[in-house]
Amino acid sequence: MTIDRTATVAVVATGEMGAAVAAVLAAGGASVVTALEGRSPRTHRLAEQAGIRDVGSVAAALAASGTFLSIVPPGQARGLAAQVAEALHARPRELLYLDCNAVSPATTDAVGALLSSVGATFVDAGIIGFPPQPGPQATRLYVSGPHAERALALGSHGLDVRVAGDQVGQASALKMCYAALTKGLTAIGTASLTVASRRGLARQLLAELELSQPVLLPWLERMLTSSPPKSYRWIAEMEEIALTFESDGLGAELFEGVADVYRALAETGLGRETPETRRQRTLSELGEELAADLPPVGPAVRPSGPRR
Repeated sequence: MTIDRTATVAVVATGEMGAAVAAVLAAGGASVVTALEGRSPRTHRLAEQAGIRDVGSVAAALAASGTFLSIVPPGQARGLAAQVAEALHARPRELLYLDCNAVSPATTDAVGALLSSVGATFVDAGIIGFPPQPGPQATRLYVSGPHAERALALGSHGLDVRVAGDQVGQASALKMCYAALTKGLTAIGTASLTVASRRGLARQLLAELELSQPVLLPWLERMLTSSPPKSYRWIAEMEEIALTFESDGLGAELFEGVADVYRALAETGLGRETPETRRQRTLSELGEELAADLPPVGPAVRPSGPRR
C-alpha cells in the first residue's frame, strides 16, 4: 500500500502517552505510523491496541511521514533526535519535527539545533495532562518557536494544540514548571505518607488532611496511588526540571532530591508494576506497603561527582 507521506504522522514511541496521542490522531482521521524495531513487548501491545501501523525502523517512519512526533522518556529525547538527524542527513527531505518530551529548555535547544542543521522544521512541544482519549480534550499540546503555528494542523485531528510563544524552549519551560508543581507535590506527598506510616501516624495524617485540606486530599489519593509504575520515567524528568531551575538561578538541589524519591520508588514492588497491572490501593494501604518496601531511613549518601 502506498502511503501519502505529506498526510502521515509518525509517533515514536507508543508508550502510554505516545500510544494515546497516536490513537487520538487516528480517530481524528490522520494516517499514523510508528517504529517498533527494538521496542518492548508492552510498546508493541499498546501500538496494536491503538491501531497504529508499524513500519519497523525510525528511518522507515521518516520515509512514510511528513510530521514526526517524538514522545519518549526524557533520557531518550537526544538519542531519537540523533537517529532522525542521521537519516535526514543521508536522505534530505521536508519534515516537521515536534519534540514533545518532558525536557529542559536547554535540552530542547540542543535537539532543535541538531534537527534544524539537517533541514527539519523544528517545533518545541510539551504535553500537559494525562494520556488523551478521542473526544473532548482535557490534555493540551503546547507548542512554541518560530514554526509553532504549523503544528496547529494537528488540532484538526483531535488534539488540543495551543501556542505557548514564539521562542523555542517556551513550551518546554511551561511543561517543566507545571510538572514541578504536580510531580513535585506527588513526591512530597509520597515521602510524607511513608514517614507517617513508619511512625504509626498515617491515620492521623489522613484525618488531618481531611479536616484542613479537603480539596488537596482527593488529588493526593489519585496521584500517589497511580504514580509508582511511572516513577522510573519521572527520574530523568525531575533531573531536567533541576536543570531548568538551575539555569534560572534557583538551584538544582530541590528537584535532584525529588528525583531521588522517584529513584527509590521505582525499585519497590509498587514501582515494578505497570499501569495495566497496577492494583487499586487506598492511601493507607499505599503508605503501609511503602513503609515496608522502601529502604530503611538513614543518613543520606549521595553519589560522588556530577549528578548529571
